[in-house]
Amino acid sequence: MKKDIHPKYYEKARATCACGNSFTIGSTKEFIDVEICSKCHPFYTGKEKLIDTLGRVERFKKRLAKKKVLKKK
Repeated sequence: MKKDIHPKYYEKARATCACGNSFTIGSTKEFIDVEICSKCHPFYTGKEKLIDTLGRVERFKKRLAKKKVLKKK
């Protein structure tokens, strides 16, 4: 095997989120900037909302209802 080809691994690398949250992870980079983390992500904070563009959800529900009616016949 070749020597000195692997990157240096930092066991205590600092990751900083755009919201200000900072945490320690293992990485090949010493400092990492992330845009979103579990502290500010809508899924984890419970502030998740569905953004329906052009009524796609309603159209899907309508097609699903039609299939159920046809399946019953």
